[in-house]
Amino acid sequence: MTLRLIRPLALLAVGFALPHAQAADTPATPALPTADISVESSRSAPNDLFRAQVYAEATDANPGEVARKVNTIVTQAIQTARGVPAVKVRSAGNSTYPVYGKTGRSIEAWRMRSTLALESSDAAALSELLGKLQQSMAVAGLSAAPSPDTWKKIEDEAIADALGAFEGRARLVAGSLKKKWKIKHLSINTGGMQPKQAMPYMRASAMMAEAAPPPAPIEAGDSPVTVNVSGQIELLE
Repeated sequence: MTLRLIRPLALLAVGFALPHAQAADTPATPALPTADISVESSRSAPNDLFRAQVYAEATDANPGEVARKVNTIVTQAIQTARGVPAVKVRSAGNSTYPVYGKTGRSIEAWRMRSTLALESSDAAALSELLGKLQQSMAVAGLSAAPSPDTWKKIEDEAIADALGAFEGRARLVAGSLKKKWKIKHLSINTGGMQPKQAMPYMRASAMMAEAAPPPAPIEAGDSPVTVNVSGQIELLE
C-alpha cells in the first residue's frame, strides 16, 4: 500500500516541474526604452462673477435692543438688494457675543453681527448696490473670479494646448533618436480656481464716515488657468 501511494505523487511532482523548467528556459522580452515628458499650458480667464459680503454690527447693554438695531438694518438692506434683479442676496450668518468689562468677569454689553452675501455677474449693478448699502453697513470683502462656465471653457482650451505641446515634445524626443513612439501613460493636472480679492477688508467705522458713499470700485481683471500634462512614452524601433 505504501509504494502505491508514493509513486503517483512522485509522478505528479515531476509533471508540475516540467512546465516550470520550460518556462524558465524561455527568454524574457526586453523592456523598451522610455522617456518622461512634462509640459505646462496657461490661459487667462476673465473674472466675470463677483461676490461681496456686507454686515451690520451693533453693541448695547440690552441684548434685545442690539438685536432690534441689527435686524432693522439687515431687513432694510435685503429690501434694497431685492430691488436690483442682477444681484443675488442671501443671509450669510449671525453672531452674538458678550462684551466683558476690564476685569473680564462681568458682562458690560452685547455685540451682534449679521452678514449678507451678494453675488452678481454685473459689476456695475453690484458696485451701485454696495454704495447704497454702505450707508448703514460695512463691506467685509469683495472678490472676483471666473464663473464656472467660463472657467470650464478656458480650462478645456488649456488642456487641448497642453496635450498638443506634449505630442510635439514626444515627437521631438523620438525623432531626435530616430525612433517611433507611443504613449505608455499620461496624467493631466489642473489647478483649482482661486478668487481674486477685488477690494480689501474694511472696518464699519471707515465705511460709515460718509453719509452717501460713492459706488464701490470693482476691478475685474482675469485669473490664470494652468494645466500640467506629464507622462511617459515608449521608444519603438
